[in-house]
Amino acid sequence: MIKILMDEKKIVRNVFFCTLAGIFVWLILIFSAPYLKSINIPASAFIYSIFAPICHQRPSRCFTLFGYPLAVCTRCLGIYFGFFLGTVVFPVINGFRKVKISGNRIFFVFTAPIVMDTIGNLFHLWQTSGWMRYVIGLVWGTLLPYYFIAGLSDLFLSRKHFS
Repeated sequence: MIKILMDEKKIVRNVFFCTLAGIFVWLILIFSAPYLKSINIPASAFIYSIFAPICHQRPSRCFTLFGYPLAVCTRCLGIYFGFFLGTVVFPVINGFRKVKISGNRIFFVFTAPIVMDTIGNLFHLWQTSGWMRYVIGLVWGTLLPYYFIAGLSDLFLSRKHFS
């Protein structure tokens, strides 16, 4: 039993550190695109293209850096920064023990603002400012690592127990 708990902590720790490294690189890429574009490095186009399938990248809805838009819109940036912050705080709140995924109520409470804002903007009921989109994305993004790390840890744990 103690060996299984140690294995669980090791897997959760490994998933945590890989997740943290991944979101850190993701954020670096987001900020690298406008910098590279400002110094005429062609790799900037490649970085923008990485994010194009997952973000509309409308310049009017993106923060700018070095005179060029970031690789994602303000809402996506908020989600990614929230994901980063949630990941950083994860071991403080949970340690590295196996995570039990929170109930649906918490997920819906955190998800409702981003869904309502997206629908309101989509149907032109209101126009949310860039900073408010960022904050709404940030709130939702902070919750996501708890599901991501828990789900990925469970996947590795289930494969380990069946092998």
